[in-house]
Amino acid sequence: MPSVDSSLIRNFCIIAHVDHGKSTLADRLLEHTGAVSQREMKAQFLDDMELERARGITIKARAVVLYHERNGNLYELNLIDTPGHVDFHYEVSRSLACCEGAMLLVDACQGVEAQTVANALAAMEHELAIVPVLNKIDLIQARIDDVTQEIEHTLALEAEQVLRVSAKTGVGVPALLDALIDRIPPPQGDPDAPLQAMVFDAHYDDYRGAVTYVRIMNGTVRKGQKIRLLRGATTYEVLELGQFAPHRRACQELTVGQVGYLICNIKSLENVHIGDTVSVPGDQAAPPLPGYKPPQRMVYCGLYPSDGQEFSVLRDALTKLSINDPSFEFTPESSEALGFGFRCGFLGLLHMEIIQQRLEQESDVDLVQTAPNVTYEILTKKGEMLHIHRPQEVPDSGDIEEFRQPVVRVNLLQPTEYIGGVMTLCQDRRGIQVRTEYLSPTRAMLVYDLPLAEVIYDLHDKLKSVTRGYGTMNYELIGYEPADLVRLDILVNGKRVDALSFICHRIDADRRGRAVVKKLKGEIERHMFEIAVQAAIGARIIARETVPAMRKNVTAKCYGGDITRKRKLWAKQREGKKRMKSIGSVDIPQKAFLAVLDTGEGNK
Repeated sequence: MPSVDSSLIRNFCIIAHVDHGKSTLADRLLEHTGAVSQREMKAQFLDDMELERARGITIKARAVVLYHERNGNLYELNLIDTPGHVDFHYEVSRSLACCEGAMLLVDACQGVEAQTVANALAAMEHELAIVPVLNKIDLIQARIDDVTQEIEHTLALEAEQVLRVSAKTGVGVPALLDALIDRIPPPQGDPDAPLQAMVFDAHYDDYRGAVTYVRIMNGTVRKGQKIRLLRGATTYEVLELGQFAPHRRACQELTVGQVGYLICNIKSLENVHIGDTVSVPGDQAAPPLPGYKPPQRMVYCGLYPSDGQEFSVLRDALTKLSINDPSFEFTPESSEALGFGFRCGFLGLLHMEIIQQRLEQESDVDLVQTAPNVTYEILTKKGEMLHIHRPQEVPDSGDIEEFRQPVVRVNLLQPTEYIGGVMTLCQDRRGIQVRTEYLSPTRAMLVYDLPLAEVIYDLHDKLKSVTRGYGTMNYELIGYEPADLVRLDILVNGKRVDALSFICHRIDADRRGRAVVKKLKGEIERHMFEIAVQAAIGARIIARETVPAMRKNVTAKCYGGDITRKRKLWAKQREGKKRMKSIGSVDIPQKAFLAVLDTGEGNK
């Protein structure tokens, strides 16, 4: 393939809220430019992960090169398809750093949603050219003019600039390709300067080693040349390079502005850092690029193998996954109740669910998962600042000077008739209202500051219930604030089960404690002895339920006669049960570890 003139290259990504049609529009672009033949074509072509297809969402960003002829020139369009869910905003930010433009997709029925606003602002921060596109115009319920006004009012993008397409039928796709070429600037850079390329993703191939995804900022990379990864300070030889069209297609060189992959016989993905700079070895090396902000893990939970023998299998599976997904981290930990396992950090609850499913499907590991929790900060009386990733790390209340919780700013978009219900929902979770904005006469955005712990568990589900499915939300961390928090311990048979402990607000402690012990009573099977299930704050027991013992009818053979015979048998049975209780161990099922997620709202 001949060297490409960088003025004919356009790099862009598609950003949008969940389910606004990014992957379907990517299908039409692939079809229209002939990147995929009609025979190969399938719906959501770029979502090739089994979980993506099963759930109908994009999880990993994907890059693909498209060719479009116009006025006798052949343009190279590098498209990066990104996820829409708030948990995967980190994937979007990585894609934005590799592009000069962004196609902002808005559903003509749903209108501007919470994640649309967040992604548009992120694109503006990166100073990208934004091409607003209205999708699903073929639907009967499409509100084309209203939504166009919403885009202008909310995002300050001119209504005349909004393109109208249908990703399902392909209407408006040719005009969209022309608009991308006209409105997105070509990449800047010097093809003769020392090589400087940004690593924006990587995956591991069992036969070829690490496949590194790069965007060339300056210079040219050729097959057979030596390259250096600046952060890892390691040097490799380029064995193969090429582009995704959409499958890997090898070529001889990649020059300024192009997006492609490098295969350099890198044995382990640990040597490839997302956000690293690829340059040449020696004194001619280019300066490192700014890279990315490290991802902020919001949610932590413990993952343990259900069979203790599988610890090394779980470790290998987690290592493999963390290599392909740098936004997820894990460290070994042990629990008295569950043995050896790992404390894992995730971007959000959906991210946690996806990782767990990928572990079970791809590595065939049976998992026991503890209840998720967020990271807290504790200032001790000695002046130390502790970061608490799990409830067991909380010191005694006498040593705590200040207990701080993470607070997020939540943007909630909903039709105006549901504002009252959404405000009640936020106030019940100790939210502080920041402002209300009206996007149109029928849609409004409420902005609240809420504790992160109240957001991650079920706020999204409750919001959908209150707004009959029309509400959407997006949040970002704004910092840590002091709060009256306590660690609630759960005791089973008099022993504290560390994996069931959780942190909550003191006002909610009684209600949450009662709800959890009640739920546990139903989850723990009856044993030959009675089991006390208690909730405690420090040494103070605040709730108790008793799982009754299974009893054999020892007096069945006594027909009439003196009552003392029966009393002797009952006394003997009681003694046996007391002895058994002191030496017996209680089996706690997996479902019990998720019982602590019960907020006890049904008991309000």
